[in-house]
Amino acid sequence: MINEKQPVLFIELGFLSLLALLWGSSYLFAKVAVTEIPPLTLVAVRVSGAAVFLLLVLAVKKEQLPRDGKSWGMLLVQSFLSSIAAWTILAWGQQYVDSALASVLNSTSPIFVFFITLLFTRHEKVTGLKLFGATLGLLGVVFIVGVDAFNGLGQEVLGQICAVGGAFLYGCAAIYGKRFTHLSSPVIATGTMLWASVVLVPVSLAVDQPWRLTPSSEALGSVIILSIFCTGVALLIYFRLIKTLGSLGVASQAYLRAGVGVMLGVVFLGEEISFVVGIGILAAVVGVAAINMPTKNMSGKAAGQQKAL
Repeated sequence: MINEKQPVLFIELGFLSLLALLWGSSYLFAKVAVTEIPPLTLVAVRVSGAAVFLLLVLAVKKEQLPRDGKSWGMLLVQSFLSSIAAWTILAWGQQYVDSALASVLNSTSPIFVFFITLLFTRHEKVTGLKLFGATLGLLGVVFIVGVDAFNGLGQEVLGQICAVGGAFLYGCAAIYGKRFTHLSSPVIATGTMLWASVVLVPVSLAVDQPWRLTPSSEALGSVIILSIFCTGVALLIYFRLIKTLGSLGVASQAYLRAGVGVMLGVVFLGEEISFVVGIGILAAVVGVAAINMPTKNMSGKAAGQQKAL
């Protein structure tokens, strides 16, 4: 039993930051790969590569996939919410929405998680502090991306609905993921990617005929990074955090992703952070901290969950 609150919280927030880094950097690698690989094939290769990686992780950990139909049905629902449907409608919507506006709209998943939890599921405790954190974090994303992003709001409405719909599905995935109390994080991650592969790979073969493609080594390297790190490793962390930080806590990484993009630009492109962007990053960080502030009796529950991972 772990009795100290702070070390556990710091560890989980560290994993949350790593998850934001992995998913935030995925946009960069996807941008490189998609210039030579069609989006549908890119996603299909990404999920199938992640599935292979995660199967190797299970082999090393000597864990087995579930053998009952109920668990596989639940994994299909999880895969639909978190990848198959969410990634597809977001990719479609991004064709018609500026990336800045899409980033803001797709970062609303913590708001959805809060109100779905408050009004319907009540599967975990929600407080005024968490609502404040969810609102402040979203405001921080707006500052990071820039208020000019809203100039196109109301135009290309269907594309914007898709961007928000993707965030809604991400929120539902974070809530639904709490149901997997009988499966470990690696098993859940592997099962969801196997289902995504079963659905997306045949569609990719039929639509894109990828055997005709001749991508460069740079594009292939980006796909490998996307598959192993930005998807496989990221999902291991994601399902761990659902068990430890909860649905709203893991959804809060959406606010950190925008800051990750800015920091990558500073480190690799020599860009500078403006005052407004700096305020936005600070607001996003404070919002995430508020969302994940321990509530009464949380530490004991988290300790028990840690043992189950």
